Amino acid sequence: MSISQTAVANGIDKDGFRANVGMVICGADGRVFWGRRTGQSGWQFPQGGVNANEKPIDAMYRELLEEVGLEPDQVKLLGQTKRWLRYKLPDRYQRRNAEVQCIGQKQIWYLLQLSAEDNAFRFDQFEHPEFDKWRWVDYWYPVNHVIYFKRNVYKRALRELESARLFDDSAHNGKAAQTS
Repeated sequence: MSISQTAVANGIDKDGFRANVGMVICGADGRVFWGRRTGQSGWQFPQGGVNANEKPIDAMYRELLEEVGLEPDQVKLLGQTKRWLRYKLPDRYQRRNAEVQCIGQKQIWYLLQLSAEDNAFRFDQFEHPEFDKWRWVDYWYPVNHVIYFKRNVYKRALRELESARLFDDSAHNGKAAQTS
């Protein structure tokens, strides 16, 4: 299998973007889940790759379980982006072999409402958990606090999903809530 065939089999399109899904999980007060990557200082929304022959919606529910331990019946799907949103990785993060294999991500984003208690989040179900800590933050907080190269795609996803939200967070001040 050539590198380009391998890339396609791994969900990487002809332009070098890997298919991925992202999840914005809203809590009871409209704030959103914000997770710290295991062993790192960076925080982000849950996200993960789309496997070969997998629909993005199916990947989202698989990743929901793998990343935060939630089952489909513990969330309500409120909306999704209409198209793939792309971001390019800085050169130092790009996967390279004989040629560039992955230069960035293309993502479908999903807005979910948590219908379970906060203690439903579980990071101990898999050997290598994605997150080791989490907290609720105001809806727009992640745009200015995610790693710099994801900021534009976060802003675009949140803007597109905003109309599907059940809450208006104008009473919040764009700050993070208590860490869990």
